Amino acid sequence: MEREKEQFRKLFIGGLSFETTEESLRNYYEQWGKLTDCVVMRDPASKRSRGFGFVTFSSMAEVDAAMAARPHSIDGRVVEPKRAVAREESGKPGAHVTVKKLFVGGIKEDTEEHHLRDYFEEYGKIDTIEIITDRQSGKKRGFGFVTFDDHDPVDKIVLQKYHTINGHNAEVRKALSRQEMQEVQSSRSGRGGNFGFGDSRGGGGNFGPGPGSNFRGSDGYGSGRGFGDGYNGYGGGPGGNYGSGNYNDFGNYNQQPSNYGPMKSGNFGGSRNMGGPYGGGADIELLLFALGFTV
Repeated sequence: MEREKEQFRKLFIGGLSFETTEESLRNYYEQWGKLTDCVVMRDPASKRSRGFGFVTFSSMAEVDAAMAARPHSIDGRVVEPKRAVAREESGKPGAHVTVKKLFVGGIKEDTEEHHLRDYFEEYGKIDTIEIITDRQSGKKRGFGFVTFDDHDPVDKIVLQKYHTINGHNAEVRKALSRQEMQEVQSSRSGRGGNFGFGDSRGGGGNFGPGPGSNFRGSDGYGSGRGFGDGYNGYGGGPGGNYGSGNYNDFGNYNQQPSNYGPMKSGNFGGSRNMGGPYGGGADIELLLFALGFTV
């Protein structure tokens, strides 16, 4: 049987005691399964623990079991386990944010709340589901939100990337409020050094859905404080915010005649002073940033 990809089997462990060794870390997490790797990250010069590490299980089911048994306490200290983020995702600002709210794009007219519930309740306990509709026409605007009672279901869903709901491909992101998006914009300017994850790159920058994506205009990413680097291409750590803005900021998500819609050839779909939910000025710059443009 082929083993699952490493990115689905690895946990980042933050908040470690400086006394915790690889042996004690391994001994603790082996209660949920076989570990294929275990490391405590240390300063190259002093060899002092940097307060975080990584454990890799032999299967994702073992990761699920470990996360279901939180809180974890090692050497008398409560630690913070999270699903590790692969390098290609780790460099994207805000990839390490902890949120309980999930943005779901690609919702079609024939998709109802129960379709989302049936699909996502496999990942964890759901608090609320919102499918956003146009206030005037009542038609679905192509996106919605699912809020869980814990951040881990969101981390797992986003890590898996590809989801088919009611026969339609869906795009999932971590959700972000408008206020958090503004904080993202301010954090994006000028902070570097240990701000990055995975490979110590500075935070900031832009990221939007890649070429060929059917879902545009939904991603406002931001950086956060973290641990500076990762291990074998993985990052981890608290801080950062990214995801989708408050749903009042979206216009028609999946329809071309919209306040802003899918972009063609890099065009925004309207002028910087256009009307709609943003109204122009600073809000337009914020929206452009959310779409991945430099403003």
